[in-house]
Amino acid sequence: MPVYHVLLFKLKPGVSQEQIDGFCEAGRQMVGKVPGLRDFQVGPALAVTAHRAKGYDMGVVAILENVEDMPGYGLHPAHREY
Repeated sequence: MPVYHVLLFKLKPGVSQEQIDGFCEAGRQMVGKVPGLRDFQVGPALAVTAHRAKGYDMGVVAILENVEDMPGYGLHPAHREY
């Protein structure tokens, strides 16, 4: 059964769009490198729901094959660098 690992975070002031784009791309590039990582989605709140974001700027959803993949995901060098 897949595991959905969800994170919300706030960006530091002054973060450029180029930095955000690089962050998003680096996350997506972990798929295929980290065993068990099936999909990785990252992006800003949707404009239609941004008023409910409670100050969070970005969200991440990492989909892993199963719960047994979580420890390896957290310790994998690509994830730690990310």
